Amino acid sequence: MSLWRYLKLFRADILSAQPAKLYRAWMAEFKTPFFQSYLINDHTLIKRVLHERPDDFPKSDRIGAGLRPLLGNSVFLTNGDVWKRQRRIIDPAFEGGRLRDTFPAIWASGEAAVARLAPHADGQPFEIESETSHAAADVIFRTLFSIPIENETATKVFHEFKAYQRTQPILNLAAFVRGPSWMPRFFRKDTKQAAKSIRALITTLTQDRLNQIKNGPVPDDLATKIMTTADPETGEKFDVPEMVDQVAIFFLAGHETSASALAWTLYLLAMYPEWQNKIAAEAAEITQDFSKLSTLKQTRDVFREGLRLYPPVPMMVRESTKPEEFRGRNIKVGAQVVVSPWHLHRQSRLWDNPDGFDPTRWATENGKKCQREAYLPFSSGPRVCTGAGFAMIEGVVLLAQLVRAYRFEIVEERVPVPVAHLTVRSKDGIWLRITPRSEEL
Repeated sequence: MSLWRYLKLFRADILSAQPAKLYRAWMAEFKTPFFQSYLINDHTLIKRVLHERPDDFPKSDRIGAGLRPLLGNSVFLTNGDVWKRQRRIIDPAFEGGRLRDTFPAIWASGEAAVARLAPHADGQPFEIESETSHAAADVIFRTLFSIPIENETATKVFHEFKAYQRTQPILNLAAFVRGPSWMPRFFRKDTKQAAKSIRALITTLTQDRLNQIKNGPVPDDLATKIMTTADPETGEKFDVPEMVDQVAIFFLAGHETSASALAWTLYLLAMYPEWQNKIAAEAAEITQDFSKLSTLKQTRDVFREGLRLYPPVPMMVRESTKPEEFRGRNIKVGAQVVVSPWHLHRQSRLWDNPDGFDPTRWATENGKKCQREAYLPFSSGPRVCTGAGFAMIEGVVLLAQLVRAYRFEIVEERVPVPVAHLTVRSKDGIWLRITPRSEEL
């Protein structure tokens, strides 16, 4: 297609700009006057880019440039030694033992979400993404700063972030035209204003926590853990500006992606009520006991299937730093290398019934093989999302609590259409009918 048509489609929705044949292709090339882009679905190429030589394929700043006003120099945007230092400080906060400590806060967020939905459980159409967004933001604030979303500052951050999303921040000149760091990005005024407001609010939370750490006592939450962890190689800790950068990405990644995944999974369960009943029955006896999570096997498989069909991050963009050869094609330095979970998770040459909702697939040989080689909801390799384990616990717990309390049904006249800007959301929201679940379970 012409560059002009591609730009129009890209602005409307990243997914709409991609041709349908990508669901079968092992690799595809797209050329513009400004850059070359290669989408790869070939496992050997993905392994090379994400696992074997990640330093040779750093994150591209074409997308990152649009997020920098909010995320600064966060771990999501950095590369090389800076990124490695940041991960050495952040990763310990998300280790297995620490995840157990965050469980009570996640559980409390789920209880709050169940209570907020009660007035809407009347069988009338309700836009569920608004509630999953609220619940995911609540999880972030409770686990990071030990405050519920009802906290005044937390509420302000939440509302400013919704305003930021509406500005479509990744749509700026740098997404298409390479240029020096001083080149104007032509961000919309409201994009810059929302980012500035969010960072000011996060700075207040971060500075207050730093003061608490100095004077004690202090909550033993994720913010405290990260701010008191020194880089084992340099002994350095995050200062306030660095911590603000990281909190911004925790909120973006932990809130936006979790909200998307939970909303789409609830929609899938509304389409398949037999699976919804299985989840409700499985969750009937669950309590605020971390060890009980292992009993939610079907819930986990359903959430995993939701992540397959509607991966929150549809595409990951890397950049070649050396001449390469991909499937007989010469790849120039500076070319964009796109790994697309959206296409890979529905690759018809890899998955059995790729477009179907089938949580039992994970027990099959095909499902196990594809999970190893073609399932990337949290990326893969050294740059795998540090909060992947956290996200799986959050998604499973919230899903179990909501389905145990309510029955969700589709609204026939409002079929959600997936679109992607920051994450995969529905063009006009996801509308469901909600009713209290009977006492039979």
